[in-house]
Amino acid sequence: MITDTEIKSKGIRLLAQYLGDVEAERFIALIQRELFDYTAWRKELDNELSIEEISQRAMSFRKNNII
Repeated sequence: MITDTEIKSKGIRLLAQYLGDVEAERFIALIQRELFDYTAWRKELDNELSIEEISQRAMSFRKNNII
């Protein structure tokens, strides 16, 4: 298990990698500004997908984005 500091550090790096520095900072500001329930949001994100489709997407993402 990694520490909270390591999780935050990796999260910031990933956001910056995929969004760029400015947009990553903007994303963080947006999340902090509003009442946001990540767990509820995440449950609804792939609501229409089957478990198999979600699994295939996850495996494809991992294969193409080994960090």
